[in-house]
Amino acid sequence: MNQFSGRTRYVVCRLFLHLGGEQVAPLLGTLNQVAIAAERDEGDLQTLGEGLVEVCQSLLQSEMYWQSAANEGDVFWDEGAAGDYVNGLFTDSAQRYLSQPDVSATRKDDLLVVPVTRNIIVMIAVAFEGEVPELESDLADISAMKEGLKALINLHYQDALRAIQIHFSPAQLGDELTSDQILVNFPELIPL
Repeated sequence: MNQFSGRTRYVVCRLFLHLGGEQVAPLLGTLNQVAIAAERDEGDLQTLGEGLVEVCQSLLQSEMYWQSAANEGDVFWDEGAAGDYVNGLFTDSAQRYLSQPDVSATRKDDLLVVPVTRNIIVMIAVAFEGEVPELESDLADISAMKEGLKALINLHYQDALRAIQIHFSPAQLGDELTSDQILVNFPELIPL
């Protein structure tokens, strides 16, 4: 709550982080485990928060694979408007899922070869009350992104998060996200 106006300040933000390299595929396992837990617990905010911490820690440990990043967000004084913005970000992130494996093209006697995922885009959107400068500035810089991810972890432990969404592309092992697809579908990314 803002001490001067007596109103609650809501911040909604989304960050994008592109990881590249042959060693990024294991991150899909972490992301999928978090997604399964969130679905199992029907989107429980505590479960989502624990998943957010796990994802942020994995991203921090994978810094050497960071390729590009971006972030966006806004401040609201009305909870309904903040909720509408969260829903808009959710819809936009969900529409960015790319390549689906074409299993129908595989004959029974063909050897199924799963390509190694070399690019992953992680999209994290959150809503919280208050002010967190680490998330309300440009995160297209390695040190700023580190601070932003740490701030997300802290928000969970402070019980300050009101909404959490984690999307990622590709969505499963075997899907490939090419450099051209990244340029077309994630034009806001800035090289780190």
